[in-house]
Amino acid sequence: MVDEGTISQIMIPEGSEGVKVGTVIALIAGEDEASAPPAKAKAAPVAKATAPTPQPEPEVAKAVAAAPAPVTKAEAGERVKASPLAKRLAQAQGIDLASVSGSGPNGRIVRADLEGAKPGAVSQPAVAAKPAPAPAPVAGAPDIPHEAVKLSSMRKVIARRLTESKQQVPHIYLTVDIRLDALLKLRGELNAALESRGVKLSVNDMLIKALAAALIEVPSCNVQYAGDMLLKFARADISVAVSIPGGLITPIIADAANKSMSAIALEMKDLAGRAKEGKLQPHEYQGGTASLSNMGMYGIKQFEAVINPPQAMIMAIGAGEKRPYVIDDSLQIATVMSATGSFDHRAIDGADGAQLMQAFKRLVEKPLGMLA
Repeated sequence: MVDEGTISQIMIPEGSEGVKVGTVIALIAGEDEASAPPAKAKAAPVAKATAPTPQPEPEVAKAVAAAPAPVTKAEAGERVKASPLAKRLAQAQGIDLASVSGSGPNGRIVRADLEGAKPGAVSQPAVAAKPAPAPAPVAGAPDIPHEAVKLSSMRKVIARRLTESKQQVPHIYLTVDIRLDALLKLRGELNAALESRGVKLSVNDMLIKALAAALIEVPSCNVQYAGDMLLKFARADISVAVSIPGGLITPIIADAANKSMSAIALEMKDLAGRAKEGKLQPHEYQGGTASLSNMGMYGIKQFEAVINPPQAMIMAIGAGEKRPYVIDDSLQIATVMSATGSFDHRAIDGADGAQLMQAFKRLVEKPLGMLA
């Protein structure tokens, strides 16, 4: 609805955030309220004279005689009754409304009254120029040249959710070292076979498949804590952490255990691309039964990820690197990565988490099992 009038009260202060849709932010005065003159104070009752009224002294009489004549309504700054449209037109044409007679109700000036009015100087109260206020200092800011950047809505949500996760979710961390040589070899062979279809598998695509398959194999970890209940999921939907400008988002590969690696690769490419463009639909990044966060491309050897509530686990993937590794009772060089699972200890016991890490390690080290 579009309306015009005079704002009588502002309900929500300027700059407020998180105001819900439908909240009243201001009140507009009605016709009578906008045009009604200020109420005059009631005169105090006059006591009956019991003595002759004294005559003023000569000096007082002179002062009274020299007093200025009463000011007019316009000079006193009383509100001139006019419609909002008439006020705007008068301001645009330079017409002093105090010199215009109104033909509307109670002498209200309307648009028709301005047709014969001549432009004249409109008196404006002088307002002393005030210097712009200096920005308030940020509490705890160091005495070092810096820039205070206001948090985006996304960053505020990330900060709130991760703080809640670390404060309310008892994390338990389990780490395993995993050989990648067999997975890298299979990836090369599959990419050669898929080249004609324009599909290229990444290591991350294969790890998504491995985590989903491990969750189906160890269903006690494919759960969610829900107060006095434990939700047990029949399929594994993997939320994959994707870095975007200003934050992080987790698009979901639904039912990843029952999808081929090529399907996961194509879906992940599409989701990641649209995530960086801000074009994901809510159902494409809200939900999931577990998460995977891979920082191997940055050379990070090992890290512990924060659980994304209300999920109960997240797998943190480090970089694959050449390391000395015992293979068949002999020390050899192998491509090894460290993977750390973060588990919500309210929903998942340490032994169950260990079984999941064991299954994940076996699937990555013997990846042909994921193709069966």
